[in-house]
Amino acid sequence: MSTNLDYEKEVALQAETRKSTVEFITIVNELWYDKAIELVLFRNPLIDKRVNEVLNLIEYAKEFVSKPISIENVLSLAKAIQQADLPPSKLDIGKLAYECHLNPKECDDKLEFVKKQLKNVTEVKDFTPKDVVLYGFGRIGRLLARELMSKMGKGSQLRLRAVVTRGEITQSVLEKRASLLSIDSVHGDFLGTVQTDIENNALIINGTTVHMISAKQPEDIDYTAFGINDALIIDNTGAFRDETALKRHLAAKGAGKVLLTAPGKGIPNIVHGVNHKKHNPDKVDIFSAASCTTNAITPILKVIEDNFGIKKGHLETIHAYTNDQNLVDNMHSKHRRGRAAALNMVITETGAGKAVAKALPALEGKLTSNAIRVPVPNGSLAILSLQLRIPVSTESLNAMIKYSALEGDLVEQIKYSLDNELVSSDIIGSTAPSIFDSKSTITDKETVVIYIWYDNEYGYSHQVMRLAKHIAKVRRYTYY
Repeated sequence: MSTNLDYEKEVALQAETRKSTVEFITIVNELWYDKAIELVLFRNPLIDKRVNEVLNLIEYAKEFVSKPISIENVLSLAKAIQQADLPPSKLDIGKLAYECHLNPKECDDKLEFVKKQLKNVTEVKDFTPKDVVLYGFGRIGRLLARELMSKMGKGSQLRLRAVVTRGEITQSVLEKRASLLSIDSVHGDFLGTVQTDIENNALIINGTTVHMISAKQPEDIDYTAFGINDALIIDNTGAFRDETALKRHLAAKGAGKVLLTAPGKGIPNIVHGVNHKKHNPDKVDIFSAASCTTNAITPILKVIEDNFGIKKGHLETIHAYTNDQNLVDNMHSKHRRGRAAALNMVITETGAGKAVAKALPALEGKLTSNAIRVPVPNGSLAILSLQLRIPVSTESLNAMIKYSALEGDLVEQIKYSLDNELVSSDIIGSTAPSIFDSKSTITDKETVVIYIWYDNEYGYSHQVMRLAKHIAKVRRYTYY
């Protein structure tokens, strides 16, 4: 009889927990759409999440900080944030819950606690929303479109106004573009609506018009004809890779800045969180977001270099196959990449080892690198074998990475995994470019081997978004 009563209590508790989670989700979305206040949980997005997804994130948060964080904790803090008079901002409610447990007396009054912790949010200056044009509409372009359109809120930061592609824009082409945006074999359905406007050569995404522009040359486009001015052009075609070629974008009427989603020559190569503050958008017009692999390894390398020092090392990246490989065996300009991508592990080169030095000059000439393309469509792994300047233990190395994932300038870039069962499909959809596999760290005095997972599409796209906001100077107050 007692066992049955316990079970009934568990069922009732589960119902209350899920009811509280629904209330929390409602507040999260109201804050975003009504006030442009975005809540995250240890950098994990909360907008448009389902009950189970939120509860899983809370379980991760509880283990990550070793504190009994619950849905009731974050719900009470969300209610306090809703009551506080705050401008548009991005707030980590997981960090607030953690600090609440560290200071229980101060947190008795949740509203006063929130006001105290977020006192600097009132210093935010107004800014003008930035028009964005996607030049190219491939894998990265479509993920950026999804992110831009799903995170518009009140439209106070970046506004996707147009997409530029080559070739005639017909009804068939528009419908295919809409379909590719709506449905993705790796990332699933777009949580929004995509319709075609044949008469105006446009896609209507979540009720907002995005013009589809056909152009052979970037300098031929007049963006002002579409009501677009001083736009940030995000080039994800890979066709223009150096300063001279990328300057052609700036010759277009209505263009203001250029961001390349690939490594660039003669321009600042930026890993957001590591070196983005070294280049002033008021003085620089063209930026590169480097590569997905460079964004994955550089944040971790910075933590290790700053705290332990790196003598030398080797990077081996186990990378998902990409569109530049062949589906079946055929001619290719590069060795081995002509072999069937979904059937073979393919050794190839990567410039990520050298590219790191563009963001971290202290590592110039210290890293060698190579790559193996493997038969998965997305989700990659970087293995770093390093010789450090001082001996370390697995515990001390992991502790330093964990601290950097919780505090400091790299909290958006580093996710600290505690999972014993982590595999490549598990990291799909992660917004962090570096997922540190703490269970796989190997140390032997000065020698360390570490494993860094990364969603080479989604995680990288979020780094592009962070850099885009920095370039456009529309970064909201962020509490991490």
